[in-house]
Amino acid sequence: MKLKRSTLFYYGLTEVPINIALFPILVFIPKFYTGEMGVPLILAANIILLVRIFDVITDPIFGYINDRTNTRWGRRRPWIALATPLMMISIYMLFLPPEGSGAAHLFMWMMLLSIATTMLIIPYYAWGAELSSDYNERSRITGWRSMLGVVGSLSAQLIPAVALLFFGFGGSANVLYIVGIAMVIIMPICVFLTVANVPESKEHVQSTISPIKGFKLMLENAPFKRLILAFMVGGIAISITTPLYLFFITYVLKAEAMAIYMLTFFYLTNFAAVPFWVWLSKKIGKHKAYIGSFTMIALAHPFYLFLGEGDFWWMLPITIVTGFSAGGFAALPNSMKADVIDLDTLKSGENRSGLFFSSWSFTSKMTGSVGTWIALTALAWISFNTGPDAYNNSSQLFGLKFLFSTLPSIFFLLAVAIIWKYPITEEMHSKIQVQLKEQRMNNKQPIPIE
Repeated sequence: MKLKRSTLFYYGLTEVPINIALFPILVFIPKFYTGEMGVPLILAANIILLVRIFDVITDPIFGYINDRTNTRWGRRRPWIALATPLMMISIYMLFLPPEGSGAAHLFMWMMLLSIATTMLIIPYYAWGAELSSDYNERSRITGWRSMLGVVGSLSAQLIPAVALLFFGFGGSANVLYIVGIAMVIIMPICVFLTVANVPESKEHVQSTISPIKGFKLMLENAPFKRLILAFMVGGIAISITTPLYLFFITYVLKAEAMAIYMLTFFYLTNFAAVPFWVWLSKKIGKHKAYIGSFTMIALAHPFYLFLGEGDFWWMLPITIVTGFSAGGFAALPNSMKADVIDLDTLKSGENRSGLFFSSWSFTSKMTGSVGTWIALTALAWISFNTGPDAYNNSSQLFGLKFLFSTLPSIFFLLAVAIIWKYPITEEMHSKIQVQLKEQRMNNKQPIPIE
């Protein structure tokens, strides 16, 4: 049964403030704290990585707790409501730091934001996986969520772009100030509309499996391992380019004030591409469409290497292609993830979406930090200079160009090789659903499946 568009809209709304907040963290925070706040590149890279290492503990524990939550308001809603104010405070302090703040401030509020994000994203994404058991309907759910997430990312660009265009209010610090205030206003509204208008599924068996046994079953889930590994490798590629985007436009193209416009082009294309990738996944299968998105961006990215000072508009066609291909990265793997959870449910006899999404959340955050660590550490290795009056010679600028343009393509192509033989097709998923229905109707023991 198809979900109403209103339900999909209300569910996806919470993704708007999440992306409004998290996108500037990837793009503007590294340059802001290493440039204007004076935090050394290598120290900033290690702070971001250390925060993610801490997620090794918090994410699985929270996923385990979330699967065992049972209240009259549901098992996903209460955690989302609890996480919202904590996330708002963390974003405000990180984006609008007091004068004289440095590495300690960055570490403390990045850590609290990571905890708040874990508390919100794990139940939110698990909730989406439970809204439907249909192979293609899940792509609609994640497609709507992805498109509204792109609206959030676009808002993070357009709000400062308007301020720059009409009031001359630009630069990384001002972007973070404007976006931080906007997020604090928008987030409680969107979260309230989601929790008030979207039903929670009641067709689940409360998890009683121990964490150790649960992780053992997860590691035996071959499609999940292949999917999460491809996602991790592709995520490292994206997270190498994301913090370097602003460095590239500032130091290579010499057009920092224009960066917000190029990012807007990227996310407009990204938004427009999501329905295409959802449509293509119905025609050729999810994993084949996912391969197509990886291949397209891998072939396009090296063209950035040929750009130099004054080539801002020559960057536009490359940005459009990369933005279009990236449209498949959110909708497709998240839909595929719900399918591999069904396979686990068949084997374990329980719905353990929270545990799977905690692993996914940790992987997503860790790859983001690993990619950022690679990018910033590599810049430090080539003695790249940051700051308003920094000078870099041709070798240092070429190093930045290579890191931004060519290195990510190696990771994208490796992700293609990993996901190539992903086994869960629409036909196989239909068989899993039939067996799950039989299991529920007859109260059978878990069914092994190849």
